[in-house]
Amino acid sequence: MTSSRILLSAGALVLVGAMATGCGGGKSSGGSDKTTGVTITVALATEPPPQASIDAFTKSTGITVKWTNTDWDSLQTKIAAAATAKTYFADATDVDWSRVGQLGKLNWFFPMENYLDTKSLAAEMPQLTSFSSDGHTIGIPYDASFLVTTVNKNLFGKAGITKMPTTIDEYTADLKQIKSKGVVQYPLNIPFAAAEGLSTNWYQTTAAFGGTILDGSGKPQFATADSPGYKAAQWMVDAIKQGLVPPGNINVADSQGQQTLMAKGQVASTFGDYSGNVGSLYSVPASSSVVNQVEYLATPGVSGVGPNMSNPDGIGIPRQAKYPAAAAKFIDWFTNAQNQADFAGASGPDKVMPGYFLPSRLAGMTELTDKGKLIGGQQLGDLLKNSAKPVFPQGAPSWYPEFSKSVYTSLHAAATGSMSVDAAIKAMADTANKLSS
Repeated sequence: MTSSRILLSAGALVLVGAMATGCGGGKSSGGSDKTTGVTITVALATEPPPQASIDAFTKSTGITVKWTNTDWDSLQTKIAAAATAKTYFADATDVDWSRVGQLGKLNWFFPMENYLDTKSLAAEMPQLTSFSSDGHTIGIPYDASFLVTTVNKNLFGKAGITKMPTTIDEYTADLKQIKSKGVVQYPLNIPFAAAEGLSTNWYQTTAAFGGTILDGSGKPQFATADSPGYKAAQWMVDAIKQGLVPPGNINVADSQGQQTLMAKGQVASTFGDYSGNVGSLYSVPASSSVVNQVEYLATPGVSGVGPNMSNPDGIGIPRQAKYPAAAAKFIDWFTNAQNQADFAGASGPDKVMPGYFLPSRLAGMTELTDKGKLIGGQQLGDLLKNSAKPVFPQGAPSWYPEFSKSVYTSLHAAATGSMSVDAAIKAMADTANKLSS
């Protein structure tokens, strides 16, 4: 998931909070168990796989697929409206990592363990844990998405840096050296626009500093000056005030900075970049002037390499699905390792799914890498298997959108100078405490 998506307001997302009953078990009470001779609707915010691939699925299963591509914000509204009214919308649709807590609490999706062997999937899908709510799996990740650090090795080399940094201190010192040598005026890209991308960059930086955001009860773990989250916020704000980050980034969103700064050689590094960007953006001549110059860097941490925060896309089955069992068969096919590798280009352009870059299955990632179809594939596979971690190990809280809004508005204010870092952290902590009480 690209974190530039704007989350819906907390009020719109919790329209039926009073009706929340928890994520109960059981299969469909109103839907049909038929898995052949039926038509299912799949609604996602992405283009479909090639028609030939979908036709092959229909031929092998007897399930016809009607694909609906809806922009992400509108899709969330439709999911909420249908669930609130208890009316049919789709048989399979989006489950975003940031909404797992809400969806689980509101009981809007079937537990996927009732349809698929999620225990077996866990070893092959490292990001499956991001879709756990109250002991149930309410979605299956269909792509791999996590934040990574990217560096322009040419710009680092021009500054005389031959050994890549492994700690935050080394990374910061290298950025200052790049600036002082005049290689680029502003070497670091951090998106400070008041949007979701600023929140996710802070989560990633907090993890690099060795911390977590919330405990299992939703209480803030960043309220004191000696906490990793506080130090991460201070480091980010210091970076823009000290001239490491372009002053214009105060109004730059995450994808915008990647496309207009990192891809154009205006900065030397993006600390919280999108996984897959090296191959899909920076190595594409039509969109980049730094082809073959950018590579992934194991994210620097306090005393060594740090973790990478996950933000994957998932797919699940709404409670009002007409054909939940057929939808489960589709999800099983859609997240199959070979199909994922094909969607990402392993078997040539005819099987490519537009906008699909990284398989959620390790086997799919391995096939892409072995066939030489994924730039930095070996490193990305290692990160997915060993380093990608959920932002909230217990699952995103049901009140996540309101909390995230507090995070990005407060940190944006701190970056502009209208609020101190201490005041920003207090506002964020107060929000978490209030919402978790």
